[in-house]
Amino acid sequence: MTSIDIMWVVFVLTSISLFIADLKISAGGTHEISSRAALMLCGFWVTVATLFGFLTGYMLGFEKMVEFFTAYFIEYSLSMDNMFVFLIIFSYFAIPPKYQPKILTWGILGAVFMRLILIFTGVELFKTFHWIIYLFGGILIFTAIKMIVHKESDMDPGTNPLLRLMAKFIPFEKAIESPDFFVKKEVWHATPLFATLIVIETSDLIFAIDSIPAVLAISSDKFIVYTSNVFAVVGLRSLYFLLASIIQYFRFLKAGISIILFYVGVKMLISGWIKIPALLSLGVVLGILAGSILLSVIMRKKPA
Repeated sequence: MTSIDIMWVVFVLTSISLFIADLKISAGGTHEISSRAALMLCGFWVTVATLFGFLTGYMLGFEKMVEFFTAYFIEYSLSMDNMFVFLIIFSYFAIPPKYQPKILTWGILGAVFMRLILIFTGVELFKTFHWIIYLFGGILIFTAIKMIVHKESDMDPGTNPLLRLMAKFIPFEKAIESPDFFVKKEVWHATPLFATLIVIETSDLIFAIDSIPAVLAISSDKFIVYTSNVFAVVGLRSLYFLLASIIQYFRFLKAGISIILFYVGVKMLISGWIKIPALLSLGVVLGILAGSILLSVIMRKKPA
């Protein structure tokens, strides 16, 4: 077996083992996750990703390690914007906190498989049609600008087209009476938990269309792109509950995320003339993220 084959085996075994453990802990029951527990879980997932990044460097070389960490931090920081939307979705469907971990766990499982298809398709597109990198660069810059001017409060999850289409074939319950996705009455009914899951999955698909090109700007290696995406996505559940408890303290975090997206878009547009080293990109991403958090701490929003 080659080094890359060994790393694929390590990645598959690690991700499957941890995700099965996470499913057994959260998806089967109903419980709330405290901010302290969320912080510990976030620390655990980041530690696992960090150890995997160092192993990548040992097995595949320093350059691949830098690419992994840069792609991971970009994907993880962009995932924070997903959390703002998830807050609105859960609020819209009035999902109690004790049912939210189950929905997020199954949502993440769907996201892992969706991104597998999108990433491998994206890598092949980049290799076959190199000019598409400029198209994606423009999309990322547009998304960054839209992120600044768009308000999440304008979002209406009830208008989700897939949800409205499914409502024509299966009745949806309005009240939450159990932790199940479906309940049997005269016929099977979908619950608000299933409706929430559908909206979260389609929202993640939209985010993936933006975030995956951002990672492809760092590396066209399928292993780097997919593993960094998966390690970022599997930590979303704990990240959501952590951000939900502290989001009011980081008013400039969203602006920092949009600047990262703008930087990556520019990097893609100028890639034909200027090659920005992965190590420099890693420093820029971490610097912007740290700067937005520090600015939020220094310039705290005054209470109403």
